[in-house]
Amino acid sequence: MFPRKASCICFIALCSLLSRGSTNTPAEAVQWREDLHYLAQQAPQVHKSLFHSMTREEFESTVKNLDQRIPALSRNQTIVELTRLVAMIGDGHTYIDLQEPPTSFRHYPVRLYWFPDGLYVVSADKEYSSIAGGRVVKLGRTSGQNAYQAVSNVVPHDNEFQLKWLTPFYMCLAEVLDGLNLVDDLEAVPLIVEKNGMQATVVLKPEAGPSSPHNGWVLPANWVDARDPNSPIPLWLKDPANKYWFEYLKDSRTLYVQFNQVGQKDDETIEAFFKRVMAFADANPVDRFVLDERLNGGGNNYLLRPIIHGFIRSDKVNQPGKLFTIIGRQTFSAAMNCVNRMKLNTNTLFVGEPTASSPNSYGDNAPVVLPHSKLMVRLSTLWWQDMDPRDRRLWQAPDLSTELTFTDYRAGRDPAMEAILGYKAGPGIAELVRTAANKNDYATAKEALSRFIKDPLHKYATVESDINQLGYEFMRAKKLDQALLVLKLNVEAYPSSANTWDSLGEVYMDRGEKELAIQNYAKSLELNPKNYGARDQIAKLREQ
Repeated sequence: MFPRKASCICFIALCSLLSRGSTNTPAEAVQWREDLHYLAQQAPQVHKSLFHSMTREEFESTVKNLDQRIPALSRNQTIVELTRLVAMIGDGHTYIDLQEPPTSFRHYPVRLYWFPDGLYVVSADKEYSSIAGGRVVKLGRTSGQNAYQAVSNVVPHDNEFQLKWLTPFYMCLAEVLDGLNLVDDLEAVPLIVEKNGMQATVVLKPEAGPSSPHNGWVLPANWVDARDPNSPIPLWLKDPANKYWFEYLKDSRTLYVQFNQVGQKDDETIEAFFKRVMAFADANPVDRFVLDERLNGGGNNYLLRPIIHGFIRSDKVNQPGKLFTIIGRQTFSAAMNCVNRMKLNTNTLFVGEPTASSPNSYGDNAPVVLPHSKLMVRLSTLWWQDMDPRDRRLWQAPDLSTELTFTDYRAGRDPAMEAILGYKAGPGIAELVRTAANKNDYATAKEALSRFIKDPLHKYATVESDINQLGYEFMRAKKLDQALLVLKLNVEAYPSSANTWDSLGEVYMDRGEKELAIQNYAKSLELNPKNYGARDQIAKLREQ
């Protein structure tokens, strides 16, 4: 009888711990503190590299501060603060599952999306149809912008574009808003939007049941969308629930493939599908091949090989200016692995906005279940290094930046496809700089690079590596004047890069200009104290 009684008591305590809206009782506070201490003890052991983006001292200080505050917090506040702690790790695969039991956070039946022109309601249950298409002015007791900033601090992320993807989703979780003290009553939250020049207000009521950021563009039954019903449905919204499909646009001789999940279908494997796609490309006139991964949140990266092999084998498709990959804020995890392999092995041009994942990133999370609350914390256990170990980029940037505005969304326009269909191949920036450098024309080279950087299409693109490689090409050819011109230009364009200063130091060294070489190596070392090569070169030069 005793074990049954103990189990009953534990179950009652657990229910109390996870359901109360008031301040934690002394007994609950003890249990939450023990959960916190367990997490703090387990996290450094389970995570591959817990302190890759924060120091141990920052982590321990946050744990200590939360430990002291727990008695004054409610259940929702405690969970949200634990979520904030986990988000500090700075890893998109490391998170607390807020919607599965026992947490079971509820959601409001609206979908928000961050556009460059504001935070909008892009779809909603028909009960709230009046606000679909409205720009968020106020949520609960604060502005939409303040709510976005507050919620973003508890969202798991590799970079800011994953925040742009996930923060609007977290803003629709009732207990998150309550835990952040953004609402007076989570059961009735006022949402004010601006629509057609006027403000409209609704009172949101939370719903139980699963809601996922991965299928946010699949419209539930009885929901309304913010798009103009008379506007065309863009290809990327034509079948977002389908893992992979393609369509041939005969007028522009464009083969469009939407790849929404790195996972198998019951009736056709990824390998079989892409064999069919490539066979179609071989048999038909194709001027452009578009691989759209903007909605792909990942899956099994071991399924990618036949995709990449298909592009490598196809000389017809794998050509500069003919192969395009659309990426965006939802391109994550295994989809990022696909992006990496496309970059390394094909001539694709990336179009859209930066990816949600970093090229090298943490993943393959393992569960850590907290002993009392049974909250599940998932911690990354592996480091996926697809790219160069020195590659510190936070995302894959698009070669052609095409951000979607709400006006575009409303009208059914797709800036990414418009840019692809209008793209005309021409000499790249490296070739333009090469031509000017061969004439020792610094002004023309500078103007070309400046024009490239200022072009909105290149908002996120960087050509630092391309220009650097061009400089070394001149160095290998013993054209040191041209190399100096190119590498000085690179330093001017990217002054915060340790590598540009290091390369400039090297060309000065090759020219025999010792003091200038030392100055530039020293600047590189200042920007990157771990640039031991620059440190060694400075020492050697000073010995001469």
